Amino acid sequence: MQAYAKTDIGKAREMNQDFFYVSEEINGMRLCILADGMGGYKGGEIASTLATASARNYIQKRFEDIEPTMENIQELIKGAMDYANEVVYAESKQNVELDQMGTTLEICIMYGHKMYIGHIGDSRIYRIRKNIIRRITTDHSYVETLVRDGTITREEAFYHPKKNMLMKALGCTKTIEPDITAKGFLPGDIILMCSDGLTNMLQEEEIYKIITKNPKNACEKLIERANEQGGYDNISVIIVINDDESIQ
Repeated sequence: MQAYAKTDIGKAREMNQDFFYVSEEINGMRLCILADGMGGYKGGEIASTLATASARNYIQKRFEDIEPTMENIQELIKGAMDYANEVVYAESKQNVELDQMGTTLEICIMYGHKMYIGHIGDSRIYRIRKNIIRRITTDHSYVETLVRDGTITREEAFYHPKKNMLMKALGCTKTIEPDITAKGFLPGDIILMCSDGLTNMLQEEEIYKIITKNPKNACEKLIERANEQGGYDNISVIIVINDDESIQ
């Protein structure tokens, strides 16, 4: 596996409230985490940093002690997200200036021929396979509910004025209900994890073209293009390429 990552403040924000972590590949496992914080001065920055660090520590302390079955890895991710939520929520209650801070959180463990995902919020995970880009996660947003209800089209959602209104986030409530899934991760697959600073600026077709043209340089190119389109938010991108032909 090869992994590349980059974050950028964008053209409109005073600080970068995105945060990410990409581990080295150890015993066939790679961990990637991405968070997009929100809430007041420094609140979002604190939330995304705390959530990423808490989830990372939780997983890395426990992964070697579990039997790496699908069920156990998914349970591990769920535990990491619950723990990260507890940490961020507790911190928000200790400081009035941090009240209502929160963050999206994407966790992806690549192991064997699968990718194990934890998701809450509107950051996204995509998989590119055989010339097709597919969004693996579903946004926990007001606009996504309108699309699913058939009220608006996917194209209309891209331009909707309330597309940043979240229905779920981490750290805002005592308990959370994240999405936990497992998908295939085969040789030739490319994984994209990104904050909405990218997907609010670029359509999926353009994202696909940039990544497939040169995956190794795509993080920089995607951020550059998002900034050219306005860069109205922080932009974070993680790309993982499965080049391990031994995995079948």
